[in-house]
Amino acid sequence: MPTVNEVYEYLKRIAPEEMALETDNVGFLVGKINAIADNILVSLDITDDVISEASEKNATLIIAHHPLFKTLTSVTDKDKTGQKIVRMLTEELSAICMHTNLDAAHDGVNDTLAELIGTTHTESKAEPLPDHKCTQSGEIISYGRVGLLKNPCTVPEYLEFLKEALDANGFRYYDSGRKVHKIASVAGGGGDEWDKAIKSGCDTFITADIKYKLFLDAKDHNINLIDGGHFCTENPVIKTLANKLRSTFPDATVTTSEIHKQIQEFY
Repeated sequence: MPTVNEVYEYLKRIAPEEMALETDNVGFLVGKINAIADNILVSLDITDDVISEASEKNATLIIAHHPLFKTLTSVTDKDKTGQKIVRMLTEELSAICMHTNLDAAHDGVNDTLAELIGTTHTESKAEPLPDHKCTQSGEIISYGRVGLLKNPCTVPEYLEFLKEALDANGFRYYDSGRKVHKIASVAGGGGDEWDKAIKSGCDTFITADIKYKLFLDAKDHNINLIDGGHFCTENPVIKTLANKLRSTFPDATVTTSEIHKQIQEFY
């Protein structure tokens, strides 16, 4: 059976931590590094419900996308984050979190999203957004992708496809009247990558947590804008990651969270 450290070392190979933003907090965050990781639960977030799910499944390790915490000055049961950590330690649960490093990694969050939303480019893969950086070993660090839709369509037609592909409750969007063909996509809150979508000559930009001003900018630039939801644009990678773990650690039981869902609803 693998240890938490063996799983952690594998995750660092597929999503090097140097790919993470400097302000991010990724890696082994809670638990015992040499504990046996014979039962792994993969989830986008570590919520109270996910911790309960892990306990019910007899999991010993939770692998999550979003960090359980970024900065801490104390760990006590006086606040919600501290309560989660104390509970996890009491129940002998470890946690590894892969955030912006997994966003940028090959076959990570953004590659998974680009494939799911139907965009392709060279070698059947969407390409990184422009102005990307590189690691010391030459790996591209880009937190978005740009690609082409094989069969261009109208925004309403594309939204119908997208709702099923992302298993979403609904979308906020702006329809410029242009057909959806060249798409820039950034999983999670990627409004800061807007200029790169324009530079790439895209007719459509998909991300999440879009602010009002960006909708005004979309109208000014005559670009389709779709808020796919933070959860819905990032959660698909959980299945991808679980499959990689099953292949690499066949002796371990690997499951994905069945309880953690999109919490936004649309009236």
